[in-house]
Amino acid sequence: MSQREEKRNLETIPVGSLGMIPLEGCKTLGEKVDNYLVRWRTARESEHKESLAFAGYQRDSYILKAKVPRFGSGEAKGMILESVRGTDLYLLVDVTNYSLTYPLCGHLNHMSPDDHYQDLKRIIAAVGGKARRITVIMPYLYESRQHKRTARESLDCALALQEMVDMGVDNIITFDAHDPRVQNAIPLHGFETVQPAYQFIKGLLKHVPDLNIDSDHMMVISPDEGGMSRAIYIANVLGLDMGMFYKRRDYTRIINGRNPIVAHEFLGTSVEGKDMVIIDDMISSGESVLEVATALKERKANKIFICATFGLFTSGLEKFDKMYESGIIDRVLTTNLVYQTPELLEREWYIDCDMSKYIAYIIDTLNHDASISDLLNPNERIQSAIARYKKGVYAD
Repeated sequence: MSQREEKRNLETIPVGSLGMIPLEGCKTLGEKVDNYLVRWRTARESEHKESLAFAGYQRDSYILKAKVPRFGSGEAKGMILESVRGTDLYLLVDVTNYSLTYPLCGHLNHMSPDDHYQDLKRIIAAVGGKARRITVIMPYLYESRQHKRTARESLDCALALQEMVDMGVDNIITFDAHDPRVQNAIPLHGFETVQPAYQFIKGLLKHVPDLNIDSDHMMVISPDEGGMSRAIYIANVLGLDMGMFYKRRDYTRIINGRNPIVAHEFLGTSVEGKDMVIIDDMISSGESVLEVATALKERKANKIFICATFGLFTSGLEKFDKMYESGIIDRVLTTNLVYQTPELLEREWYIDCDMSKYIAYIIDTLNHDASISDLLNPNERIQSAIARYKKGVYAD
């Protein structure tokens, strides 16, 4: 941990004794975050460590024991197995982890986002208002794609945010929200949406040699108009040009609940001979990004890298395998903020971007009630990583 981080965190007294409850679907990520916090706080020197305000500051683990047992009918209850009174509590939840199962009247049921969200509420209810402060870290924001009303339909994401706040949650931290304006539903409460731009760039530089990061050799692509701001940020930070596709849809038909895409139209300068960085918030089935990659190859683009915060891969990995084998895509980068299958982690084309250190920084800083503004804008760290890369040195 850098001197700057340590100095900043030690200027203030912790809000309360730090406690973390990663729900079952987020256990692996929670344990990695916990390891960082334990290591930093053990190594951190401070004359205040023994004072009452720093009670419980240095521990073997900050994870508090909790569970959500289920009855045979599928009903459940949240249980916290140790005291949370006065703690600064951080709940981690991955609503997309479908690998977890529970028995339902003799059948095996895979957990859906609704199940995970309900379990989160059960744990908040079990806290019973005894914690000093509750922060929910929900990397994939529950129902974030249902963020605006276009017909007579439910506004699920806004309702969920209001529900959490009504239950006593003080801050909600999410990553790459589909539309950050959904926070307007809770204008008087803390809501942060964090971009993993630095981790993508770090992953790319670490695994791909001989990249020329300049506007003559590389370009950033947004696969749709909704992701423009994401692509503009990366392009500006790297000093590259940007292009975008927009989806031409057939509004006379509805397939799988939405109007089908007829074509992807491109706006931007020539891509010929340049490496492409396609940046998006999620890979769901993957059809959109793969169609965009194909369209770029037809325009004679060189290497194609796909970066997406959440790799859901709802239609499996075969399409990506075929695209990689045929030379259309080179690498796919997603984070460990959501569940990753063992098969995905073994793929030659896949680069895993670990977010646990970043989350640990955020928790450590918030526990000291210090500003996380510099963590939310990683420009300085990105420039430093690129400078090292250009010198032929890669440091973690």
